[in-house]
Amino acid sequence: MYGQLTTTTCRKARDVPSGSDTTEQAVSGSTAAGPVPPAGTGSPAAAPARPGRARRLAALARREAPRTGLAVVAGLVLGLAFPPYDLWPLSLVSVAALSLLTRGRTARQGAWTGFAFGLSFFLILLKWLHVIGWDAVVGLSIIEALFLALLGAALAVTSRLPAWPVWAACLWVAEEWARDRLPLGGFPWGRLAFANTGSPFTPLAALGGAPLVTFAVALAGALLAACAATLWGLRGKGSLRRAVPAIEAFGLAAAVAAAGVLVPVPTKADDTVDIAVVQGNVQSPGMDFLGRPMMITDNHATATEKLAADVKAGRVRKPDLVIWPENSSDLDPFKYPQAYDRIDEAVKAINVPVLVGALVDHPTKEGYVFNEGIVWDPKKGPGASYTKQHPVPFGEYVPFKEQLSKIITRFQRVTRNFYPGDHTGVLKVGPARLGDVICFEVAYDQIVHDTVNAGARALVIQTNNATYGRTGQPEQQLAMSKLRAVEHGRAVVTAATSGISAVVAPDGTITHRIPEFTQGVVSARIPLRDETTLADRVGAAPEWALAIVGLLSCAAAAAIGRRGRTKDEKGQQ
Repeated sequence: MYGQLTTTTCRKARDVPSGSDTTEQAVSGSTAAGPVPPAGTGSPAAAPARPGRARRLAALARREAPRTGLAVVAGLVLGLAFPPYDLWPLSLVSVAALSLLTRGRTARQGAWTGFAFGLSFFLILLKWLHVIGWDAVVGLSIIEALFLALLGAALAVTSRLPAWPVWAACLWVAEEWARDRLPLGGFPWGRLAFANTGSPFTPLAALGGAPLVTFAVALAGALLAACAATLWGLRGKGSLRRAVPAIEAFGLAAAVAAAGVLVPVPTKADDTVDIAVVQGNVQSPGMDFLGRPMMITDNHATATEKLAADVKAGRVRKPDLVIWPENSSDLDPFKYPQAYDRIDEAVKAINVPVLVGALVDHPTKEGYVFNEGIVWDPKKGPGASYTKQHPVPFGEYVPFKEQLSKIITRFQRVTRNFYPGDHTGVLKVGPARLGDVICFEVAYDQIVHDTVNAGARALVIQTNNATYGRTGQPEQQLAMSKLRAVEHGRAVVTAATSGISAVVAPDGTITHRIPEFTQGVVSARIPLRDETTLADRVGAAPEWALAIVGLLSCAAAAAIGRRGRTKDEKGQQ
């Protein structure tokens, strides 16, 4: 009987919540010395209170600290996969790490892990924004990291599903789909595809664009995570038979990586054109790169006149057209006669059409300008033009400027807002039909896709990276040009005021390049192509399909979890 009583008492003690009295007398409300005073009476015999919120948060922080630290390291590793470091295999390592860190966790835990991962990643990726201010680096990194928090939560809840690496890869595409569009038109920097512009995954861009490259990289990384998780579970008790799933996951990851090598990248030219890219250079990098008025315009005009002298002397072949970068005219040539005349002199000297980049005042809206690429003919003068469709928020225009400028005085330096264009940039420049894309627009799938489908036979990226010179940003943007070349099977010419100006072949290789902060001219013969890739024909369909599958996997995981909880509740009843 004594044994039965002891067993009963111990069972009751296990059923009492932590922090309560655990003896049978305490349960009955009395002790050998008399009744137990109610909690909160101030008696020394009162039961201890539950730990406070601060103590619980501290305990939670201690418990999550190792995992959070690993997430931070994994985010930094992903940053090193991008230019200027270009260690693309690290993109697989970081994806695998995030998959393992969120595996089997709750949505809330996964969200925190994803946020820690994303914050460290974007801090290293976007550090070039320190030219504007470190508050800009931190602020934008936090906003972008919130998307990675959602990804971490989704990876956690889907990690219990069969074939979870597939759903994880789809969720990476869904995260990039959202980040590319929200808020204020999105910010596509940091896509997995942009870290893999010279890897075995790159040719997949010709089939499904940047989203397919991201999917393949994420799938290979998640499969490596599955392999590692299986091997970890077999430690100390494994056998070859039990290791088969790990071997299969590793083999599938290798197959996904090798699949890109089998994709043909079409490069055959239907025609060719001789071009010259002029990099006039600026006075100095940073926010005040413009220097005195007309300096940048004169730099590009002078470099073009030197090219004309070399052509006349027979030292170089005469080009069919010349390309100047974005903002190569620092004054509106239609408003300032000195800018118009200087450009016209240089164009007449080389005696071929020149694509000029200039800021042009809006004809009716005061305080607004067009960021344009203008075809300047040696006989007819300025003609057809393309206006940048996607101005950069807080750089080329300030949303809610009147309110925000009172808080962040730096916004007062943005004296003019860029007005967006309403059509693609297909321009006839001499004998070539070129697709003009200006600066950050190269990061947006739809703008480049629409330009190619409108008839562009080669792509021109007019850009001005002088503000971010020697920060790694020009290298990151050039990597996007490499991916676009493969995606659309087109030569891509990047013309930059201060660098990096380059010519990229349709297979993604850089054939010509001018270093940063060097005045120079590069001459090249580029292929013109009419054939479109499969990526051109399917457009955004693969991205939408993969993103929807990812979201459906979250819904399926939630439904299965709810059904499991319902069964448990019924079993307890």
